[in-house]
Amino acid sequence: MSRIPAPQRPLSSFLPIAAALVCFAVASAFAHAQSTPATPQQPQQPDTATPADGGPSGDNGPMVMPKKKVDTEDTPPPAPIAPKIKNPDNMPQTSIHVDVPEVTVDVGVLLQKTHQFVPGLKKANFKVFEDGKEQQIISMHPFQAPITVLMICEFASTNYRFVYDMRNAAWVFTQHLMPQDYVALMTFDLHTQIVTDFTQDKNQILQDVNQMRIPGFSETDVFDALYEGLDRLSRIEGQKYIVLIASGRDTFSKITLDKVMDKIKKTPDTTIFTISTGAVAQIMMEARGGGGMGAQIREMDYLQANNQMQTWARMTGGMNFAPRFIGELPDDFNAINQSIRSKYELVYHPTNSKQDGSFRKLQVELVDDEGHPLQLQDEKHKPLKYELIYRNGYRAKPEVE
Repeated sequence: MSRIPAPQRPLSSFLPIAAALVCFAVASAFAHAQSTPATPQQPQQPDTATPADGGPSGDNGPMVMPKKKVDTEDTPPPAPIAPKIKNPDNMPQTSIHVDVPEVTVDVGVLLQKTHQFVPGLKKANFKVFEDGKEQQIISMHPFQAPITVLMICEFASTNYRFVYDMRNAAWVFTQHLMPQDYVALMTFDLHTQIVTDFTQDKNQILQDVNQMRIPGFSETDVFDALYEGLDRLSRIEGQKYIVLIASGRDTFSKITLDKVMDKIKKTPDTTIFTISTGAVAQIMMEARGGGGMGAQIREMDYLQANNQMQTWARMTGGMNFAPRFIGELPDDFNAINQSIRSKYELVYHPTNSKQDGSFRKLQVELVDDEGHPLQLQDEKHKPLKYELIYRNGYRAKPEVE
């Protein structure tokens, strides 16, 4: 049986089908592209991670360098810890403290005739001796500074001449004060009284002096007054001065003369200047003569009083005056001002460094460049006499104060 071959379709009949398949494939691809956005490709970044130690990066990678520490706070480094030292058992903690004593001596160099200060001296012109042994002066300089002074006045009903002399002396002294000076006024008879505390007002002092008219008691307790004055000044730092205007007679003090002398020695930074009053009254009593035993005893009292006033001034490097007339007072207080305001300060470490509370005697000399005693001359090459004003000694500190 023969097969009848199927009829063959022409090639053009398949073209529409192939075109439909191509269009379907293109539409599917377009729809897939819209539903899934394309992720752009990121450029490759170089490895810029910095090592922990820091350092710049080069072509071949980072270069490692030590990292510098940055101070976050402006605080200094802590102090080094002191090494701990273990003491033996049953032994407390101890420390060593060494005190090097230092002595200061104020020296006034005045011409004897005019009481003028002698300037221009050098350290090599001074020699200081302590208990007879020469000391090495470590520094010397002249100084002139305001003063702190306590004026102690005897105001007792003994004799009008004494009150008259005291008021004149106090008035003239106050007139010589500088505006920068501090001054206080104390009076005494049977008791001591602070009339004016330390002030720079001269007019206040002059007013208080002018009001001292009628005294209360006839007793003159100068030992008590001087001791109390020294005690008050010991609480003030620096150099101080006492101007004692009195007859020097003591009649009823509770403090003895020995205690006053010891107090003066223990107060090395206070200089005493004394003005003895009643010189005219004493001259009149001597001129009258007679008077029996009482007058002779009174005369001896005044001689002893004058000697005490001179001793107190000499011990502290001060000066003593016994003016007979008012006209002498300006020159006397001018000499005091020269001595107070113009001095040489000498400083040395004593060779005897013991702090035993003993009294050390001082001596100061002036020498020339060759070590011989210094000779002063005026413009006409005539010799000039001078005097050195300084304390005659000081008391060393005790071991325990």
